Amino acid sequence: MKARLRRSAVLLAGSLIPLVCLAGPPASAAPPDPLTDAFTRAAATYEVPRDLLVTLGYAETHLDGHNGAPSASGGYGVMHLVSSPAGHTLERAASLTGQPVATLKADDAANVVGGAAVLRSYADELGLDATARKDAGKWYAAVARYGNASTAEVARLYADTVYDLMATGVRTATPDGETVTVTAQTVRPDRGAYAQTRDLDRSFAAAAVDYPSAHWVPASSSNYAVSSRPTSNVIDRIVIHVTQGSYASTISWFQNPAAQVSAHYVVRSSDGDITQMVREKDRAFHARDYNSRSVGIEHEGFVDNASWFTDSMYRASAALTRSIADRYGIPKDRAHILGHVEVPGNDHTDPGPNWDWAKYMQYVGGDNGGGSNPHTPQSVCGSGYTVVDSAALGSAGTVYLLYNTANGNNCVTTIKRTSLGTATATAAYLEVQGKSRVTDSGSFAYYAGPVRAAAPGKCVKWGGKAGASVYDSPFEHCGS
Repeated sequence: MKARLRRSAVLLAGSLIPLVCLAGPPASAAPPDPLTDAFTRAAATYEVPRDLLVTLGYAETHLDGHNGAPSASGGYGVMHLVSSPAGHTLERAASLTGQPVATLKADDAANVVGGAAVLRSYADELGLDATARKDAGKWYAAVARYGNASTAEVARLYADTVYDLMATGVRTATPDGETVTVTAQTVRPDRGAYAQTRDLDRSFAAAAVDYPSAHWVPASSSNYAVSSRPTSNVIDRIVIHVTQGSYASTISWFQNPAAQVSAHYVVRSSDGDITQMVREKDRAFHARDYNSRSVGIEHEGFVDNASWFTDSMYRASAALTRSIADRYGIPKDRAHILGHVEVPGNDHTDPGPNWDWAKYMQYVGGDNGGGSNPHTPQSVCGSGYTVVDSAALGSAGTVYLLYNTANGNNCVTTIKRTSLGTATATAAYLEVQGKSRVTDSGSFAYYAGPVRAAAPGKCVKWGGKAGASVYDSPFEHCGS
């Protein structure tokens, strides 16, 4: 089959193309760089500039398909094919390629072909002819549409991100260890009507933002609750999130009334750019029981891919956190600056094991002793445990109560905040009603515990000690 295709062949007989394209060599002769090969073949089949296709995928996912798991906004695979109220590129790709939706979700090569087919269909609808298709700059409006943006401003932000990456080049390792590259190149994007659209990277709304370095892009009013904090509710926590998606797609998702979620701020991976979407006085929907008392900060990326967590992101976010803490008198410690996973009553895992808390807290400036504790309640208690309660032990540490829904066990640990690396008196205990108390007490460098016990249908008493501070709970958290 010839690589050059008529428009009707792409849109009407597209189901035949990838069957030939994906057949390729037999399994015994699989290419050594399968994703690179998939991009090359898909680009040739659909006459999409190869480097543009790779860069778009990198902007969306860093070329990590996440084993078929969806992003927060319902996008699948390397090319982030979306099946949600935000857009239906997944279903469009299935119609164009004849590939089952399940295959497009989980198979990287099929997903790349699907992304190329969708992008080409947009180019056809825009009237790009064969000559124009060879110029990556002419694809700007098609790229902007691919992002399923909520507004023209966010669509421009999305497309500009892709073209900025082409200018700097891409070199990334896939989860399978393959290296995929795009050479830095000068491409003049033809923005067309988007040239008159507000550039979010250069526009600020001083009257709207609480943090002067942030852009203002309001979330849908369906995704937060108007309030009058800190008058109505004290603000005493800052919650760190990871978006499970790209910067632009997250902004777009928070503007979608169907999302029913939001955060106050979103931070970009590449350069630490910050967008505010909910005023701090209002309650963003980001942390369930902590919505009324916290400010939420989302960070572009995925929890299982450390490449998103750049030094620029850490520094910009830490400066934002420091500003929030100073304005509301929030202590700059890990009892008050916590991950989403540490919020009681939630089922999320972000920011995940790749988030460098030691570096982050050092940048925030609240390490209370020359360093930050590398251990978290979850790392001490183990996989499957979620924080259900905590109590500060002055500035010396925090004691945590955790629960594991899989085995019904509770766990208590005391995480130090001061004298880190030096053995000092630290303790943690757990007492199931009707049973003897179990305590881990001694001189520890970083934490006491874990103390675990099953308490089906029972109340528990828990507590701990760090330095001169002690916490003892009543019998509480009764249940299975």
